[in-house]
Amino acid sequence: MNFRTTTLIDAALHGRLVVSCQPVDLGPMDRDDIVVALAAAAIAGGAGGVRIEGARRVAAVSRVLDAPIIGIIKHDLTDSPIRITPFLEDVAELATAGADIIAVDATNRPRPVPVAILLEHIRSLGVLGMADCSNVEEALAAHQLGFDIVGTTLSGYVGGEIPHDPDIAFIRAIAARVPRVMAEGRFNNPASAAAAIDAGAWSVTVGTAITRTEVVTGWFAAALKA
Repeated sequence: MNFRTTTLIDAALHGRLVVSCQPVDLGPMDRDDIVVALAAAAIAGGAGGVRIEGARRVAAVSRVLDAPIIGIIKHDLTDSPIRITPFLEDVAELATAGADIIAVDATNRPRPVPVAILLEHIRSLGVLGMADCSNVEEALAAHQLGFDIVGTTLSGYVGGEIPHDPDIAFIRAIAARVPRVMAEGRFNNPASAAAAIDAGAWSVTVGTAITRTEVVTGWFAAALKA
């Protein structure tokens, strides 16, 4: 099914879980077939959709899943801190691969392509747009630009020490003004995900706690040592 309309996306994701299937880079699970398996397992477990990095992996997942796919492409740039889908060609590759939603870094930082131009290209390809933001100002600006979904994805990740807990206050601050708030970032247990919905989130993305086995194992190992 094509999930490139807000009506279908609302039906699939409103009040539900999205699982980010991004294994640890260069780890033993960092393989296309494992990402496909993780995505299928997430949907089998009750998730409404998945978030996938890389056009090749988006294409592989789209061939086997009938569920919304949020697609991103990450880069490590030498002249910009922007990592998530910074280029127009990234948008084109993800749309061709079968992403229903394309997420871009919408933070107010130096970037190779303005956020508005990225969104214009997303729209021209008939795909829904998601803005990964770090604060309330960026989230409201992205909503005004016309992004279909606004995420708290980058809260705590644009400088300084990374907080331990998710940014529930961020969700609460924008929920009344943004119809589709995707809670994302450090939602590492079911209670925090439920708290996000209670705070007004439209949907919640969970990644590390579900699909990064090395990290979760490390949590348990550290607790036992302590």
